[in-house]
Amino acid sequence: MPPIVYYLTTLIVFFFIFAISTWGLNLQFGTAGILNFTYITFFAIGGYFSGVSMLGRPDALSHMRYIMGLGLPFPIALLIGTVASCVLGALVGLVALRRLRSDYLAIVTVSVGAIVYDLVNVNTELFNGADGIAGVPYPFQKALGLDPNTYTLFYVLLAGLFALVLGIVAFRIYNAPLGRTLRAIREDRDVAAAFGKNTYLFQMVAMVVGCAYAGIAGALLIGFISALNPGGWTAGETFLLYAALLLGGRGNNWGALLGAFLLPVLFQEATRYLPQVPGHPELIPAVRNMLVGALLIAILWFRPEGIMPERKARFPRVDFTPRREAAAVD
Repeated sequence: MPPIVYYLTTLIVFFFIFAISTWGLNLQFGTAGILNFTYITFFAIGGYFSGVSMLGRPDALSHMRYIMGLGLPFPIALLIGTVASCVLGALVGLVALRRLRSDYLAIVTVSVGAIVYDLVNVNTELFNGADGIAGVPYPFQKALGLDPNTYTLFYVLLAGLFALVLGIVAFRIYNAPLGRTLRAIREDRDVAAAFGKNTYLFQMVAMVVGCAYAGIAGALLIGFISALNPGGWTAGETFLLYAALLLGGRGNNWGALLGAFLLPVLFQEATRYLPQVPGHPELIPAVRNMLVGALLIAILWFRPEGIMPERKARFPRVDFTPRREAAAVD
C-alpha cells in the first residue's frame, strides 16, 4: 500500500472514532446540558476493558501487568468495555445528577477524572500503570487472515459501520420525544419538572448512553492502534472534543460530525505526520495547539452557535389580545 493511501485510511478511521465520541458528547452536553468535563475518561475505560478482555493472561516473563486477560473475541470485548463505561457513567450520575447542576456538576466530573487517572497511572496491577497496555490483538485479523494493508482497509469499513449505526441512533434520539425532553431540560430544568418530567431520570439516560458512545469509540481505537496508556487520555483530549463540538455546532449532530473532522482529525491527527523542524521538535505541536485555541476563540466571538447551529423550532406568533365585538347591525 502506498504511504499516502495508508495515511488517508488512518485518518478516515480516526475520523469515524472521533465522530462517535463527539456524538456521545453532543448527547450529554449539546442535547441534555450535562457538563461532563472528563468525557475522555469514559473513552479510556472502554478502551482499557476491551483491551484486557482481548489480551491473554500475563505470564511470569511478561513486562505487563493487568487485570482480567480473558482472551475474548472483539465483539464480546467491545461489549465489556461499553458496559464498563456505562457503569462508571451511572455511578457518576447517581452522585452528581440528582442534586448538582452546571458548575458544580462539572467540578464533580473533573474530580472523578482525576481520581480515575491517578488510580490507573499509579496502580500497575490494573492496566500496567503509566506504561499502559500494548499488543492487543487486532479484531478479526486471525479469522480473516488479511495482510496488514488489506486489514487497514477492512478496519475502515468496520469503524465506518459502527459510525453509521451510531449516527443513525444519535439522529433518531434527537428527533424522538426523548431528545425533545432532554432539550427542554437543558433550557430550563425547573419548567420541565413542572410539566411532570423526571429530569433526573432523563439526564441519567443521556449520561449513560453518551458514555456508551465513548466506550465504543475507545474499544475501536485500541483495536486499531493495539495500545493505550494514560498519556493518551489527558484533560486536553476532552477539551479537544468540546472544541470540536462548539466549532461544529452544539446540539446539532451534523455540526458535531463537522467539528470532529475539522479539529481532532484535520488539526490534531493530520498534523502529526508533518516533518519536524530541525532543532525545534515541539514547534509543530505548539503551533497546532495555538491554532486550535485561536480558532475556538474566534468561533465563540463571531459565531457562538457554531458553524452549523442547532435548528430551533419556529412557531407562528399568536395574538392573545381580545378582539373587539363587532358593532351591532340593525
